[in-house]
Amino acid sequence: MGRERNRIISKREMNPVAECNKIQNKFYPKLFSKFETVADPRHSSYIDYSCKEMLGTLYYKGIAGLSSMQEMTRAFTDEKVTKNLYHFIGSGEKQYLPHGVTLNEFLERVDPAEMEEIQKDIAYKMIRRKTFDDAKVLKRWLVLIDGTELNEGYTKKNDYYLSRTYNRGEENEFVKYHRSVLEAKLYLGNNLVCSIATEPIENSGEYNKKKMTEEAIKQDCESKAFIRLSAKLKKSFKRLPICIVADGLYVSTKVIRTCKSNGWDYLIRYKEGSAPLIEKEYQATPEKNTVGNAEYINGVIFVKEDVNVLKYTERKIKNGKEKITSFAWITSIEISDKNAKKLINAGRSRWKIENQGFNRQKHWQGNIEHACSFNERAQKNHYLMEQISDFIKQLYEYFFLKKNEIKKLQKNISSDLLASFGRQLTREDIKESDMQSISNY
Repeated sequence: MGRERNRIISKREMNPVAECNKIQNKFYPKLFSKFETVADPRHSSYIDYSCKEMLGTLYYKGIAGLSSMQEMTRAFTDEKVTKNLYHFIGSGEKQYLPHGVTLNEFLERVDPAEMEEIQKDIAYKMIRRKTFDDAKVLKRWLVLIDGTELNEGYTKKNDYYLSRTYNRGEENEFVKYHRSVLEAKLYLGNNLVCSIATEPIENSGEYNKKKMTEEAIKQDCESKAFIRLSAKLKKSFKRLPICIVADGLYVSTKVIRTCKSNGWDYLIRYKEGSAPLIEKEYQATPEKNTVGNAEYINGVIFVKEDVNVLKYTERKIKNGKEKITSFAWITSIEISDKNAKKLINAGRSRWKIENQGFNRQKHWQGNIEHACSFNERAQKNHYLMEQISDFIKQLYEYFFLKKNEIKKLQKNISSDLLASFGRQLTREDIKESDMQSISNY
């Protein structure tokens, strides 16, 4: 069966977008109907393309990993691509897909809350599926929190950009501008992360008046954005059992109290120097609980809050030498010998928001750092649409490529999908029995 199976897989892989569409229909069949319900801000007499056609085109831009609107317009001009994408979207066929300029004008007027509603609904549907239940830790869903910078450059494209001064006070002092966003991603296991809430970190003007270090500004910005993000998350998922997983920037009483007031647990990593009060109290406690390479203490005082501290030492042999790496977290969850290892694994899952989240979207599956528009509202909508496309593509990678043992370089996945937009295999090329014989999803 080995060679026969490889032959069938080879045929199926001639048309990866069809497999991606099946995954989308399997896990979120409402996608295009949700696009259709978006409130249209345009005057009816000027509408050439429906909301479903506009957003469907942007969705496939993300699936194809296309960075710019010009690149999308060029790639989607092909007659076969146009015909197939209209078929995928489930719309009446037109001569052309929307032009990049037309899409940007549309996104400048669409309320980002409309995109956030779809983002929320996708996350809710994944939570309701039993498929991802194993991702929960101690009956809690892990929500990974982190911020990232987008579109850094020497030009301030709109008033919401943040600034950073280099070589301050020197002759070669210069300023660079960037957008930033705080992201909450739901961890679904198997390296799958789904955007569950997004909050822009925007310029309020106050940081230009303060003498703060770059690290202090970063912490202050993300800390304030976390409060707004938390309110959004709580409103959308009132009763969801959540454990917030974050890095050392979030070791603060403000974050701890926000989690407590929302009924959430937290698991926050801290490094040497980022939480001196906690470390001093921890070291002053003579008796520590140990299990394997981990040690912990419950009830360490941090300002007026009690936190539980968990430390872990990892030892690996690399090139014949022992490499030792230390980790430390604070958590609201009472630590025991039974759950320490689970908490360690949960804490170490935080890097997935960087790797499976930001890094893939910046380097492997497109480029979210590219500004597809100078307009602030359009930029928000572009980012949210990228999160939707990328999650569907993650499902495709896991439930089709990985399940069928199809190995591809990350950088080739999007280009292969794009190449298949203009071709469709016929039923005679792949028999239905062949399709079902190796289907794993």
